[in-house]
Amino acid sequence: MDINKALADLKKEPGFVENVGMVLVHNGVVRGWSRKGHEEVTSIEITPDFEKMEEIRQEIEAREGIFRAWCHANAGHMKPGDDVLFLIVAGDIRENVKAALADFLDRVKSEAVTKKEIFA
Repeated sequence: MDINKALADLKKEPGFVENVGMVLVHNGVVRGWSRKGHEEVTSIEITPDFEKMEEIRQEIEAREGIFRAWCHANAGHMKPGDDVLFLIVAGDIRENVKAALADFLDRVKSEAVTKKEIFA
């Protein structure tokens, strides 16, 4: 996944210049520790529900002021530092774009991606 290419392609879309004043990107990576007790994590298993991710993406993109919402999740066995999830939200003004990215991220993480941490 090349985030720079994704952003460059987005900027070439018809209507981008007329509709976009902000682009936010989320790049989620595997942490080396667990949120629950800061135990050392050696790896994780990620299982994305791509259909649910697409459903959420469409809902976010349909919001007022949002030009484009985009997502990509890696699947399988990953180690700390590996990229897990990329989200992009492009829209008119920061109030719309910030809220959309926050909801997009929270919903994908809670509804469309499961992970199993493997501890040291």
